[in-house]
Amino acid sequence: MAENETGHEELNFESALENYLNPDFGDLEEGSITKGKIVRINDDNVLVDVNFKSEGQIPTSEFRDAAGNITVKVDDVVDVYVVHKNENDGTISLSFEKAKRMQVFDQLENVQDSNKVIKGHIVRRIKGGYTVDIGGVEAFLPGSHVDLRPVPDMDALVNQEFEFRVLKINRRRSNVIVSRRVLLEEERDAKRQDLLRTLEEGQIVHGKAKNITEYGVFVDLGGLDGLLHITDMSWKRIRHPREMITMGQDLTLKVLSFDRENNKVSLGLKQLVPDPWQDITERFPQGAKFKGKVTNLVDYGAFVELETGVEGLVHISEMSWTRKLRHPSQMVHSGDEVEVVILGVDGEKKRISLGMKQVRPNPWELVAERYPEGTILEGVIKNITEFGMFIGIEDGIDGLIHVSDISWTKKVRHPNEIYKVGDVVQAKVLTVDQENEKFTLGIKQLSDDPWAHVPSTYPVGCTIKGVITNITDFGLFVEVEEGIEGLVHVSELAGKKGKAPAEGFQEGQEITAKVIHVSAEERRLGLSIKQFRDEEQRKPKEFHAGPQESGQNLGDLLKAAQEGNAE
Repeated sequence: MAENETGHEELNFESALENYLNPDFGDLEEGSITKGKIVRINDDNVLVDVNFKSEGQIPTSEFRDAAGNITVKVDDVVDVYVVHKNENDGTISLSFEKAKRMQVFDQLENVQDSNKVIKGHIVRRIKGGYTVDIGGVEAFLPGSHVDLRPVPDMDALVNQEFEFRVLKINRRRSNVIVSRRVLLEEERDAKRQDLLRTLEEGQIVHGKAKNITEYGVFVDLGGLDGLLHITDMSWKRIRHPREMITMGQDLTLKVLSFDRENNKVSLGLKQLVPDPWQDITERFPQGAKFKGKVTNLVDYGAFVELETGVEGLVHISEMSWTRKLRHPSQMVHSGDEVEVVILGVDGEKKRISLGMKQVRPNPWELVAERYPEGTILEGVIKNITEFGMFIGIEDGIDGLIHVSDISWTKKVRHPNEIYKVGDVVQAKVLTVDQENEKFTLGIKQLSDDPWAHVPSTYPVGCTIKGVITNITDFGLFVEVEEGIEGLVHVSELAGKKGKAPAEGFQEGQEITAKVIHVSAEERRLGLSIKQFRDEEQRKPKEFHAGPQESGQNLGDLLKAAQEGNAE
């Protein structure tokens, strides 16, 4: 037994010695992958026996995971890559990582040839796209091959795992290009064909919001996009689709129309609920009062929601009986609850006209009753303009005293010559125009019109005296009594030839003139200095006419007069 054992041991030793002296290394080719057994592990290197004269050393770092832990142990058999071997001295260089890479490249080529998919992990974003880890091999994912459409947040895809299609492999340069978009296109096309076979009008479908515009939302129905127009989103008025829908939101919709030839689908959201405008006139009769919420303000009014999906317009002119509004925000704001009256309903056009001021009585009706024409009242001046003064009468109602109704006689160029804001004045009601909302007052009407007696006091042909108050290019203004002025036109001045008509006159000078025109209605008094002087000059001539006709002269008349005085 011992002899057999000894003989067997000698045979093994001789065989091993033969192998050592004459090794057969034909199976270990550089650039190939072979199996090796781990015989020793230390901090720096791992010794791997590949049945060569000496073991190969591989850096321990190639066997560590992401956490730094060594993933192998002694006696484990692993695949290694033969980097270099030297048959003369029996040394060999191995690589564990390169073996893995070679195997991954083999797998990638198989995936590419069979048009299969492979999973990868996006590790970081780089210029033009991403780096994807596929079994230890870094592949390039172009940005244009990430999705079917541009990705709004490129960084959001980092650290995510996806399936990819292999587009190109260059083993020599270790370059791999992959695509995710190709898979999505294939998936979309398959879903589109399925959808086109089953889609029809009136059908309820499910989709995801993929793009939001001002006029609507594009919805991905699964391979086919449909448009949800803003007018088909809600029965109530919305200003932008984002008020109701967000990107990526799952939606249940109704197919309104389907153009199979052009693959165009119109979708509706509001059509899934009953039309709130049905029987609208019965639920909101004209003249009825309701409460509603202000949803939107525009330059011409405010939209008020009476119930979900039903809005009416309060025109700016229907907001207040008395205030002249420039914008609805002077009365209401979005979100305010207001009371309104139904003014009109158009069910076909889905329009309701509302009024806010009609909730309360028209104050102009009360003013017409309280202040009939001829009423004398007192009020505070609230505003003064070039054409008159506004007097506060009732809350929100002002009366206008026109500048021409301040004084019968005084020429008032601007009311602030006499009054200021805050003054209390007494006036007479002249007109109350409820329809046009106009209330006019007069101060001068509190006394009699001084011009009423002018025609009788200063009839045409009489001679009057007055004081020049103003000299103009067209004549002289002459005050004949307080507040009453007449005009001596330049044509009625007795100017000398070669001189200006008004030369020789000055303000404050008293003159005598003849009345040639008078009108109380027109408040005009026409005077003439020329006619007055002509008459005065004619009087002596009339006085001399008799004696001269009998042959007497001025000397004879004077002599006769002296004789008469002597007697």
